[in-house]
Amino acid sequence: MQVKRRTFTNEVRRAHIVEHTIATIAELGYAGASFVQIAKRAGLSSTRLISYHFAGRDELMDEVARRVLAEFAAFVHPRVDAQTTSAGQLRAFLEANVDFMRAHRTYVLALADILGNVRAGGAATLASSIAASDLTAMEELLRQGQRDGEFRRFDTRVMAVAVMALRNAVIGQLAADPELDLEPYRRELVALVELATGVELATGMDRPERGRA
Repeated sequence: MQVKRRTFTNEVRRAHIVEHTIATIAELGYAGASFVQIAKRAGLSSTRLISYHFAGRDELMDEVARRVLAEFAAFVHPRVDAQTTSAGQLRAFLEANVDFMRAHRTYVLALADILGNVRAGGAATLASSIAASDLTAMEELLRQGQRDGEFRRFDTRVMAVAVMALRNAVIGQLAADPELDLEPYRRELVALVELATGVELATGMDRPERGRA
């Protein structure tokens, strides 16, 4: 077996192939993203140049998933971490998610298509692990907001599942319509989650007679 040295040049070429694989999947779908189509869009003279860097299609798709998920984390996490309150972090998380979808549509479309077709292996395992970690982090954010009096009382696990499901639903809509206008989804997603978690809602629910004479 040939062992490939990870040189700067090789890393640049791998990144070039991955980038064009993402674009190919977004355009032609997972099934249509053959090495021939990827090489054509990447301006490569032969599919052997892909095979040199990736042992097979599965390894290439795993690398695409890693790339997209890493880009997503680099985009979202700093915006969340910059906030000093749980409510601010929750809003930043939701807005950053939709902003990433808008700025990197091809990335989101490619990842959604890969995960929709691959049930096992590196990409599926990585995505599942990150999803579980994100759910745990969301639950802790909601729990902290309750401790600080920013959120109403609710089951944090149920709410965390609901928040992530709403985010995923937007991804599903984008996958169905790549030209989707995401701004209304951004606005309403934030409004919906803030209404569901907010202190004002808690006050209204705990005191149904509020506002009566």
